[in-house]
Amino acid sequence: MPKFVIEREIPGAGSLSAEQLQGVAEKSCSVLRNLGPQIQWLQSYVTENKIYCVYIAPNEEMVREHAQQGGFPANSVAKVMRVIDPTTAETA
Repeated sequence: MPKFVIEREIPGAGSLSAEQLQGVAEKSCSVLRNLGPQIQWLQSYVTENKIYCVYIAPNEEMVREHAQQGGFPANSVAKVMRVIDPTTAETA
């Protein structure tokens, strides 16, 4: 199943309290339960003014539906084409 990286522009995201982030996560999980098992949230990275989320979903439309139902911005949704890491530099 495809993996997507979602960029969410949220001014002050890095200053959100633990309780506020818990509320965001609870809302996201609630929407995911309603959408069904074909979409999964893997993890998110909170920066100063953005949150970058990684999801597995059948298509971009489902990712955007999750954002719409949750009231979250989805300023950019990009399908992951490949994953590389330090081991990619190793020769066979």
